Amino acid sequence: MRFKLLPEPPQSLDLVAEAQRAVPLVPGSEDDCCARLMRRVDFPSRDVARTWLTFLRALELASETSSGFVRESTDPTPEQLRTAFRERVYGAREVLESLDSDGPKSIDEVFADFEERVPVWETHRAAGDWRDVWRERVERILGWAVLLDLAAERDGGYVRVE
Repeated sequence: MRFKLLPEPPQSLDLVAEAQRAVPLVPGSEDDCCARLMRRVDFPSRDVARTWLTFLRALELASETSSGFVRESTDPTPEQLRTAFRERVYGAREVLESLDSDGPKSIDEVFADFEERVPVWETHRAAGDWRDVWRERVERILGWAVLLDLAAERDGGYVRVE
């Protein structure tokens, strides 16, 4: 599996619940689910919708069955989202562990701590500079961590708040 970018963090967690509600209760194909996400949530492209569908699966809010994708009955509470994010989003735990609670770290410092965890095959597969792709992933992880109250932005960097 190729590690895709996370969706950009929204302004509020309401979008997560809205996206989950757009996933069907009756299993549907990836194309059908992406079309529903685009139509109901106003995602601008199939790629954005697909990224969200993958992210919802990681957060245990949707799943893939033999018949297609389906919405889970899990409520996207802040606590549920924090737990699933830490445990199921690749790199989230390591990024959070690299943060200190007493001094901010820049995105570049966090990426430098994380860089050795990038799978070797990903460094050969990325078009262009793989560091740019993975630095952006770390930046989005930090953005989601702030939204989920796992981290805070301070003095041009990030600190852990747990």
